[in-house]
Amino acid sequence: MKKLILAMAVSTLCVPALQARNAAATAAIPAAPAPATSPVPPYGADKPLPVAKIARKTLSNGLEVWVVPRQGLPRVDYVLAVRGAGYAADDAQHPAFASLLASLLNEGSAKRDSRAVAEAAQGMGGSVDASASNDGITVSANALASNAASMAGLLAEVVREPSFPDAEVQLAKANALQALKASEARPAFRAERALARAVYGDHPYGRTTPTAEAINSADAALLRAEHARRFRPERSLLVITGRIKEAEAMKLAEAAFGDWKASGPALPATPPAPAAAAPARLLLERAGSVQSTLRLGRPGPAASTEDHVPLRLASTILGGGFSSRVNLKLREEKGYTYGASAGARMYREGGGIVGGADVRNEVTGASLGEYFKEYRKLGTELVGEAEMDMNKRYMAGSYLITNQLQGAVAATLANNWLVGLPAEFLGAFVPKIQKVTAEQVRDMGRKYFAPETQAIVVVGSKDAVGEQLKEYGEFTVTGK
Repeated sequence: MKKLILAMAVSTLCVPALQARNAAATAAIPAAPAPATSPVPPYGADKPLPVAKIARKTLSNGLEVWVVPRQGLPRVDYVLAVRGAGYAADDAQHPAFASLLASLLNEGSAKRDSRAVAEAAQGMGGSVDASASNDGITVSANALASNAASMAGLLAEVVREPSFPDAEVQLAKANALQALKASEARPAFRAERALARAVYGDHPYGRTTPTAEAINSADAALLRAEHARRFRPERSLLVITGRIKEAEAMKLAEAAFGDWKASGPALPATPPAPAAAAPARLLLERAGSVQSTLRLGRPGPAASTEDHVPLRLASTILGGGFSSRVNLKLREEKGYTYGASAGARMYREGGGIVGGADVRNEVTGASLGEYFKEYRKLGTELVGEAEMDMNKRYMAGSYLITNQLQGAVAATLANNWLVGLPAEFLGAFVPKIQKVTAEQVRDMGRKYFAPETQAIVVVGSKDAVGEQLKEYGEFTVTGK
């Protein structure tokens, strides 16, 4: 016991001395030098999109063919775009009919059923798909380069000879009705639908969402009749890109589509969309909702406008990405929403300016106020050099990355053609973005984002947000 007490005493006396000695030794060690810092090197110059020469030919039936040979994977991509076959061709009783038509193109042809079409495409190492947009329907296909001729034939079969089997039509209608039911439960769907009506009125661009009545009234006979009216060679473009020679591609196009002939009279051209509209105020009742879905909008220009490029840059700065002004303001600074956006949508015969966010009930009015502040600021103040450079690089980089793959190049060329942009726009876009000035961006803000021209649609609870909205005008309350 005495030994234990003695050891504890010695330890108690020695520890302070040891601690002092260690501290002195530590102090004697020179501090490590701070790591050298150097400025981040400047960004390199943006590279232009390497656009190969586009070979062009118009077949005797009016079909335009563009060929873009590219080195790379042993694959060939096809995109056939049919202008005037999209939502703008749908009558008032069948809104969004073009989606149903596009979805059924590869579900059976005069020679094969849906399974045989899919197996044939897979056997070639590729696929066949179709989709609709406001201004047209595009049918895309791809295959290994060794199967380029076979895939061209399958594409022509799907485009020219769809059979619309009754069983497949009924299945597609059932799926469309279920999808519509799910969409109707989403506030964003209701808001977009109401805003389209407010912006475009009775124009076809204002009715691009389906109704149960429209889906139920469609049948195989209507699909066949509409296919015959809409799919015409003189209103179509075929883009072929990939590891294929120009002469071979043109030969395949002629073999697959050279004898394609239109039947019946052509559909009338889509009329111009309105350039202005009275700014509506709509509150779509959603009883018990804990948040509001906001949409702001007004008519905008067609894609062929001279304002196209500066307007796209202005849209990106204002609301086209995570670092955009409305997103930083409403999400990062205010904490009102998980995400906010704003910008232009441009089609062949017109367009729209659309902004929107989902926000908490208690900040609904404040969120609209912040939107209008940013809209007004864009049209009155010059964007700083750093912000201009950042957004130009973002747009150029995104565009270049998006168009790296040959399938994407074909799709971009076809989509540009549908909305009235020339083939050269593919390679000219990035240089044009780099030349946009701050003054041009300000002009776009003043011309298209003036708060007093914007319609407002709110999906939410009248009891929760009605008082906040009075500051922005008299709102019509509706359940649709």
